[in-house]
Amino acid sequence: MDNLDYGIIGNCRSAALVSRDGSIHWACLPEFDSPSVFAKLLDDEIGGSFGFKVSEKYRISQEYMRNTNILITRFTNGKDCFEVRDFMPRYKEEIGSHYTPPDIVRYIKHISGKPKFRVKYDPKLEYAKGTTSTYIKDEFVESLTDKEKYDTLFLYTNFDKTKVVQGEEIILHSDGFFTMGYNEKIFPPTTERAHLELSRTMVYWLNWMERTPSYDKYNDYISRSALTLKMLSYDKSGAVLAAATTSLPETIGEVRNWDYRFCWIRDASMVIKVVSELGHKNIARRYLQFIIDLVPDKDEKLQIMYGINKEKMLTEETLDHLKGYKNSRPVRIGNAAYEQRQNDIYGILMDVIYEQVAKFKNDIENSEELWAITKGIVWVVNRHWKEPDKGIWEFRTEERHFTFSKVLCWVAVDKALKVADLLGKYRRRGRWLQLAETIKEDILKNAWNEEAGAFTQSYGSEDLDASVLLMEPYGFIDAMDPKYVDTVHAIERELSFDGLLYRYKNKDDFGLPSSSFTICTFWFINALNKIGETDRAVAYFEKLLSYSNHLGLFSEDIDFKTKRLLGNFPQAYSHLALIETAVNLNNSISHQDTVMGKMHR
Repeated sequence: MDNLDYGIIGNCRSAALVSRDGSIHWACLPEFDSPSVFAKLLDDEIGGSFGFKVSEKYRISQEYMRNTNILITRFTNGKDCFEVRDFMPRYKEEIGSHYTPPDIVRYIKHISGKPKFRVKYDPKLEYAKGTTSTYIKDEFVESLTDKEKYDTLFLYTNFDKTKVVQGEEIILHSDGFFTMGYNEKIFPPTTERAHLELSRTMVYWLNWMERTPSYDKYNDYISRSALTLKMLSYDKSGAVLAAATTSLPETIGEVRNWDYRFCWIRDASMVIKVVSELGHKNIARRYLQFIIDLVPDKDEKLQIMYGINKEKMLTEETLDHLKGYKNSRPVRIGNAAYEQRQNDIYGILMDVIYEQVAKFKNDIENSEELWAITKGIVWVVNRHWKEPDKGIWEFRTEERHFTFSKVLCWVAVDKALKVADLLGKYRRRGRWLQLAETIKEDILKNAWNEEAGAFTQSYGSEDLDASVLLMEPYGFIDAMDPKYVDTVHAIERELSFDGLLYRYKNKDDFGLPSSSFTICTFWFINALNKIGETDRAVAYFEKLLSYSNHLGLFSEDIDFKTKRLLGNFPQAYSHLALIETAVNLNNSISHQDTVMGKMHR
C-alpha cells in the first residue's frame, strides 16, 4: 500500500483505520489517544492487524454506506461473495445520551455462494511493546499484555474461535460477526445483536446527515468531509482532534512526524465554525464548553493545544521499538508544541465565539462565561500582540513577528467588538476600537513588502507564506484590494507547484518542505475565487479533489511529484477547508448562472 488508502470508522470516542483490503491497521482503545491495539500502520512487522485472507481470485472493492460512517469492503469471486461491514457503534439510548462503547464491530454479510476466507487476528497492545498473548476462552478470545501495565482486549464471534485465532479456512454460509472490545461484555454478543447495532448506527448517521444541507456541486465530497469531521470530535469533553493518527510523516524517510491526536485550539475552532455553518450547533456548544472549562481564570493565557480530556501536559516521547510508517522514524507520542506561544489562536477562537453569539444570540448557553472569555482575550491580546511568536506553522526555533499572528490579533479585537455590540456591552468600545486600529496600521505598515509585491510571512521578510491568504476571509482586507490581489498572484508564482502549494519556501528547522500542505491549496483556490477568477479556481479544485484517496479522504500533505497522500490522516484541517471552498464555489457558480440567465432573457 503506497498511498494512505484507508477508510476511517469511529464513534466520537475513538477511531480505527481500515485498509483497502479490509484489514485494520490502526486502532486505539478505549479512546482516541489511548495506546494502540493495532499499529501495522507504524510498523508492518510487529505493529499488529486484523484482516481477512482470500485467494487471489477474489476482487476487493470498498465504499462507505451512503451518508454514514459504516465502511463496506466487498470480496467477490464469481458467485461467491461476502461483505465486511465495519463500524464503531454510536446511537441514541432511550435516556437521550449516546451509546458509544470502545468496540469495533465487523459484521460479515453473506451475499451469495460459499465464499472462503481466513482471519488474520494479531492484536499488539500498548503500541506493540513487549509481548501480547492471545487465549481462547469459552465465550471470547482474550488478548493481554503485562508490559508496563496490564491491558486486555476481548474478541467475540459466532465463528469457530480456534479457526479464527489459528488462521484456518472458514466457509461462509450465513451472516456472522466479530465484536472486538476493550471491556468484557456482561451479555455476550450475538449475530442478531451485531446486526441491531449496525442498524442503529446506520440510523444515527443518516439522521445526522439529514440535518446537513446538500449542494448542487461536490456534494459527495462535502458530505464525506462533514462525516469525517464529526468522527474526529470527542463527545466526552467537546474537544476536536487534528487527526486520528500519530507520526505519519510529512515526507517519507524524514523526521517531521508528530502526534495529532490532540485538540489544537486553532484547528478545532476552524472545524467548529465550518460544521456549525452546516447546521450542527450541538458540536459547537460542546466545544465552547470545553474552552470555558479550560479557562478558569479570567486572565489565564490559553495553550495552543490540549489533550482531549483537557490535559495541559502533553509530554513528548519517542517509541524507538517501532520503525515508523515506511521506515520513517521517529514514532512520537505526546507533542512538545503545547509549550509554544502562538498569538493567532485568540483571533481564531474569538471568531468562533462571535459566530455562535450571532447565530444563537437568544439561545446560547453560558453567554456570561463567553463574555468573560471575550474580555479576557482582548486583555491578553492588548498585552501581547506586539511580541513575536512561533506562528501558525509552529517553528521550533526562533520567534518572529508573523503576519498571520498579527492579523489574527486584529481579528480577536474586531470580533470582540462585534460580540459586544450583539450583547449590548458598549463600555469598552472606544478602547477596543482604538486597539484594533493600532494593530491594523502596524500590519499594513510592516507586513507589506514592496519588492515582493505582497504581504509576506513576517515583518521585514521577503518570504511568502500561504497563511496570509486568510487576511481576506477573516475580514482584514477586501478581496478586490489591489494589495490582496497582488499577494494572491505573487503566492501563485512563488509557492505553487503543479497546482499544489508550499506553505512557504524559506528553510525552517528541518530544511525546505518537500510536500504540499493540503489546506494551503484549498486556501489558494478560495482566494482565486474571491478575487473573481472562479473558472481557474474550479479547475484547480477539481484537480485537487482527484488526489484524495479512493473514499474521498485527505491527509495533511500531498507529495508534489507523486501526488501520494502524506502526513496524519484523516486531517481535520484538510476536510474543513474542502467544505469551506466547495460551499464558496457553489455560491459563486450559482451566482454566475443567475447572471448568465438574466443576460439571456
